[in-house]
Amino acid sequence: MWERLKQMLIKEFVQIFRDPRMKAVIFGTPIIQLFVIGYAVTTDVTQVATAVADFDRTQETREITRRFESSGYFRVVRWVENPEVLSALIDQGEVKAAIQFDPGFTRDLARGRTAVIQVIVDGTDSNTASVVLDYASRIIAQVNREKLQVLLAARAVAAGRAAPIPSGALPGVELRSRAWFNPDLRSRNYYVPGVIAILIMLTLMMMTAMAIVREREIGTMEQLLVSPIRPAELILGKTLPFALIGFFDVIVITTVAVLWFTVPIQGSLVLLFGATALFLLPVLGIGLYISTISKTQQQALMSTFFFFQPAMLLSGFAFPIANMPEAIQYLTYLNPLRYFLVIIRGIFLKGNGFEILWPQMLALLLLGLGVLTASTLRFHKRLG
Repeated sequence: MWERLKQMLIKEFVQIFRDPRMKAVIFGTPIIQLFVIGYAVTTDVTQVATAVADFDRTQETREITRRFESSGYFRVVRWVENPEVLSALIDQGEVKAAIQFDPGFTRDLARGRTAVIQVIVDGTDSNTASVVLDYASRIIAQVNREKLQVLLAARAVAAGRAAPIPSGALPGVELRSRAWFNPDLRSRNYYVPGVIAILIMLTLMMMTAMAIVREREIGTMEQLLVSPIRPAELILGKTLPFALIGFFDVIVITTVAVLWFTVPIQGSLVLLFGATALFLLPVLGIGLYISTISKTQQQALMSTFFFFQPAMLLSGFAFPIANMPEAIQYLTYLNPLRYFLVIIRGIFLKGNGFEILWPQMLALLLLGLGVLTASTLRFHKRLG
């Protein structure tokens, strides 16, 4: 058995590496996709293109505008003199936010009355709009606290008090936040580990399905069937090379993520590779199953993407599973990517160990055994 399996592995690796396109898929495509997706997939909102309509034209309005610019979240690209121009800039998408000071803003502020600043945000992207409004609210809140302190100090002096009210005497609640595991709140630290899982799943599932279908297309499957090799050895010989390639891709992609994107890895690499082995079970099983329902490589490719797109959307990669309808949440329990994302993000960002991640690893093992068993039985039936 081991000699037949050895020869089968040699045949598979020779067949894989003699095809330049397949070598590009194995070694080049995952790295290119990691760079592209790693830079593209981010929810950090910085340098928002902003227009300012300052109809008050005072030192106060210029100082507040400077605060918006110095925060790093806003980048003033246009100063306008007409409200209609402001509206047109937002309609045309040239700016994502606009700040408007009406005449009398500084006068109201000096008299202790409420001074109004209008912040207009393009709500097409609701997530970005919410973040921009939160940034603007925090900047204005800071200005409010400082102006209130000055106003109270002036009133204290007018009332004959010897010293102004210290800032610590102002009533209120001060919020001090602390972020664990990702102190800088970099969204790339959250998404890049997820990209690793997605690339491994897509690459191996597609390669497994297409490799077996290709044997049928070129007529070598019949030659394998009449050879002394057994069906179990055939299945193992067709899937084991891609499992080894999967481990190699994990090493390469993880190295790029850590060294180039500076994503920290707090946990154990041994645990990461162990979880990867469990993740490969359902992935290779799905690829094997796709090969049994496809007659051509084109069908195998389309079937792979037909399965992959819902799997990615229902994995929690971009959208929290808790926000999905309850019926859809139950459906996600059949998705191996859901469990591996929890594992890989926990290892990278939190340094989680086996004592925390064992439920996800057990789910991958059970799901993998079930999928591989069903796919193997159907593959046997197809061979028969």
